[in-house]
Amino acid sequence: MTRLIYAIAAAVGLGTAGAATAQDLSIATGGTGGTYYPYGGGLAELIGKYVDGAQATAEVTGASVENMALISRMDSDLAIALADTVYDAWKGQGKFDGRAVEDARALASIYPNAVQIVTLADSGIASLADLAGKRVSVGAPGSGTEVNAQAILNANGLTYDDIDEQRLNFNETADALRDGDIDAGFWSVGPPTSSIMNLAATRDIAMVPLSDDEVAKAKEAEPVFAAYTLRAGLYEGMDAEVSTISIPNVLVVNAAMDEEMAYQITKAMFEHVDELIAVHPAANDTTPEFALNSTPIPLHPGAIRWYEEAGHTVPDKLRP
Repeated sequence: MTRLIYAIAAAVGLGTAGAATAQDLSIATGGTGGTYYPYGGGLAELIGKYVDGAQATAEVTGASVENMALISRMDSDLAIALADTVYDAWKGQGKFDGRAVEDARALASIYPNAVQIVTLADSGIASLADLAGKRVSVGAPGSGTEVNAQAILNANGLTYDDIDEQRLNFNETADALRDGDIDAGFWSVGPPTSSIMNLAATRDIAMVPLSDDEVAKAKEAEPVFAAYTLRAGLYEGMDAEVSTISIPNVLVVNAAMDEEMAYQITKAMFEHVDELIAVHPAANDTTPEFALNSTPIPLHPGAIRWYEEAGHTVPDKLRP
């Protein structure tokens, strides 16, 4: 599979022997128009600076579903994926029926994704029900966005039979909306995201809200969903708050990762989170408290060691 590789600077401060044996780590992210890619790039920089004997690259992928498969095959060392996809993979259900990724382990939940349903201001689409009969991008094939879109639609009585679904990545969705090739699109990503910002700079956009009842039905279908409010002013022309749902994003590794490596990566991420925030504001939610309250699968022993050394209580359900 061909992937665009975003090369990150080599590890800092290694001696000659260290440089010769430096471990190259790959981080599976998502498309360039979302949050996974810049966040993964920032994490790769932290690894290169603060984890002795390691350097990293962030890879563009099809996002959550593909990323869990990459972790299962150990084709990637770390991956970012939506909590519902991570949980389904670990349990062997949903898109992972019969092929459980039982060796998946988390380092942390790192920030929440917000489901953002975007249309143009003059489209006449003002509710989820208004998507019926419309051309709707549900996200890239195998992405967490598509998983979330299907769950929300199905929980509220809509299926792909009711819409003309298009499977486009974030940048493609924004371009198609701008050009009038689709009527609405789903994003499941940490807000704000560059592809929507760029669209809002050239077209008048509107965010489609979810009602309290629609949120409740979605949460019943997917327990990892949580109510979320997109703040006014998030994007150009967005004058009011918009109700939607959110899903945690999880940093996942294979259980086979060396314990010391998992410990050092977790330590670097939390102790230098200010550098991640400078890359993307979504990292403001990268806290031990968020991680321990919202991670859906067991933690890697190396991560558990850091949490405990830092004075945090690890819930029993997160122990392998």
